[in-house]
Amino acid sequence: MLLNTEYMVRTFLLCLKAVPVTLNITVVSFLLSFVPALGIALGRTKNIKVVSVPGKIYVSFIRGTPIVLQILVIYSLVPSLLNAFFKRIGSSVNVFDVNPILYAYIVFTLNSVATLSEVFRSALATVNKGQYEAGLAIGLTGKQTYMRILFPQAAVSAVPNVCTFIVTLIKNTSLAFMMTVKDVTAVAKIEASYGYNYIESYIDIFFVYIIVCASVQFLFRCIEKKLNFTGVKVR
Repeated sequence: MLLNTEYMVRTFLLCLKAVPVTLNITVVSFLLSFVPALGIALGRTKNIKVVSVPGKIYVSFIRGTPIVLQILVIYSLVPSLLNAFFKRIGSSVNVFDVNPILYAYIVFTLNSVATLSEVFRSALATVNKGQYEAGLAIGLTGKQTYMRILFPQAAVSAVPNVCTFIVTLIKNTSLAFMMTVKDVTAVAKIEASYGYNYIESYIDIFFVYIIVCASVQFLFRCIEKKLNFTGVKVR
């Protein structure tokens, strides 16, 4: 079977135009999840029960359920329940008018918090605990010790895992089409539906994600080289 190359080129260019949507979901989800993930990581590292126990349960729950199921619950079930609630109280609020990309933000942020917290926790574990005590011994406060000594070292150790996390997040956002978000995958599937050129569309999707993910990996390699050049070794 011959591939429709003209269709592939046209669809590939359309998919490239949808890359900003994919990157937008990735960046927003990462930024929104950063602080909560760091909080959970610190709570579990310092064994603060108020944070540690709920954090463990949350991480286990999110990482133990398929992201597709999370999408179905947040995008389909929750809005239906909210709509029924608003109708019951006589409100005119229509939850179905919400921009679907907001659901994508919620799903991928909740998922990212769990994964990123483990990345941060493992990075903090690479720093010798004695350095915290040393920081306090020279007159630094606990906050200053973390900001000036522990976090910089942990950040260096976290670089490779953060890269892996970002690449995985980018690939996971391909499921945003299930929430009617017009990302790379959605655009390709819509174009394919007109002439049933699904094989060509899937090939286009493949190459677009390869380009995007390879670019992210290249960026992080540059960061690692920069850190090594300044005398800080990335583990």
